[in-house]
Amino acid sequence: MPIGRSFEESNLRLQRKGTLRLRDHFSSACPGYNCAAMRHFFPVILSAALVTGCAVNPVTGDREFMLVSSEQELALGAQNYVPTQQSQGGPYDTDPVLTQYVQSVGQRLAAVSDVPLPYEFTVLNNSVPNAWALPGGKIAINRGLLTEINSEAELAAVLGHEIVHAAARHTAQQMSRGMLMQGLVVATSVATNDSSYGDMAVGGASVAAQLVTMKYGRGAELESDKYGMRYMSRAGYDPQGAVELQRTFVRLSEGRDADWLSGLFASHPPSNERVEANIETAAKLPAGGTLGVDSFRAAMQKTVDARPAYDAYDEGRKALSDKKPDEALALAEKALDLYPAEAHFHALRGDVRLVKEQYDMAVTNYDRAIARRDGFFYYHLQRGLVKHELGQTDAAVADLERSLDLLPTAPAHYTLGRIEADRGNKAAAIAHYKVVAQGGGDYGKAANEALARLDLSSNPANYIPRRCDAGSNGNLVVSVKNETTLPVAGVQVLVDYVDSGGRQQQLRLGVGGRLEAGQVARADTGLGPYVGSDCPVKVVAAQIDE
Repeated sequence: MPIGRSFEESNLRLQRKGTLRLRDHFSSACPGYNCAAMRHFFPVILSAALVTGCAVNPVTGDREFMLVSSEQELALGAQNYVPTQQSQGGPYDTDPVLTQYVQSVGQRLAAVSDVPLPYEFTVLNNSVPNAWALPGGKIAINRGLLTEINSEAELAAVLGHEIVHAAARHTAQQMSRGMLMQGLVVATSVATNDSSYGDMAVGGASVAAQLVTMKYGRGAELESDKYGMRYMSRAGYDPQGAVELQRTFVRLSEGRDADWLSGLFASHPPSNERVEANIETAAKLPAGGTLGVDSFRAAMQKTVDARPAYDAYDEGRKALSDKKPDEALALAEKALDLYPAEAHFHALRGDVRLVKEQYDMAVTNYDRAIARRDGFFYYHLQRGLVKHELGQTDAAVADLERSLDLLPTAPAHYTLGRIEADRGNKAAAIAHYKVVAQGGGDYGKAANEALARLDLSSNPANYIPRRCDAGSNGNLVVSVKNETTLPVAGVQVLVDYVDSGGRQQQLRLGVGGRLEAGQVARADTGLGPYVGSDCPVKVVAAQIDE
């Protein structure tokens, strides 16, 4: 019976061949120091076709290991700039003058950069002190970081640093190392990891946290500081602004809690080493240039005045997460009294009413948020969830689908899956649940259970994997595993084999009785000897057993 032991052995042989091909490729294509260093990281990559080889860093001129093409970088940034903004609070649109100011500073620096990327700059409505750059020059800075700096030159230092990350392809370098070490294929989609919204993201949107929270190496950080200061000087800014910026960051990082440090300092850790390196770089650049203290203060005036309102809002969010809805509501009211134009504050009030099951009032609050900012996914998501609770199914679907257009999230897909299942649209429900099931957490678990209930009996092989081994007597032994989170029973497999007369035959065999989640069961088929190279067994039946 020509069936194999398991897929692991053949896979290992392919892995070894792939490693040898890669080793040969790097030996010939990567003679430089940076690429040579990567020869220590030979993981399993099954196809040498993935390898782009070495590339020249367009900022430093060094040859560096690179698996990601420039075209992929541009697509990565362009496709994910808006969804990434959505996942981190959305654009800070209540102060458009500030955004225009930041963009003008950014474009002034971009004009003197070494790489003419399609740079874009935006301000995000987020209190965490952070800034990031997606590949291709898509750059964002949070409201919370702007309130911590003191001059236009310091702002230029932040943006110049991020410009270098994009221009020098630092994210692509990190991705290339990850691909080499893990055997990953480049994905042209991004995810996010903001504590408020990013953990909801699923599907294509769930890959991006690896980029916006990516921890660059020490060399990349120092490189971005150094060349960012050169860009500052070329653009007419005083490079001392970068020295003061790092001093500020070191001071701010001392004694702060983990939540506050989860932004910029997690991916761009400050250090006295960076301060000293910036002092050394500044000494080699022309003295003088714009500091822009007054211009920065003027641009920041409205946002500074609104800071107490956002502080109250942040405290309210924390109170709600700590299951203190009354306190959260009082803080939302305080924020609204101070700054009624901000849609986030109305949404917080809606979230409190949702927790209190005051659904009609919650809808009113989300209506007010959407009236002020229609283009933010969260308000539509939350209103859709409330309308589902109220039995307003069609209106719920419209809101949830609108939220998905802005950012794919687990709550939206899961609730749409429930609605489609209730409507009897099994295929549509399964499609929604599959998106959610790829992630973790409570929604991922619930989606996996819902999938098993809907789909197990029709496609048991998707949930009950099988394996072929030789038993002690040489016969084929079939193993099955319950990979659902629910108990199953009635597992049956179909075994293809050739009898002694050379005729193709099939054997239907039950394996195990009731299998709990994660449990494995085995059965001796009585067929042998097992000496082939494949596993001609298919799981053809199973059912939930509750």
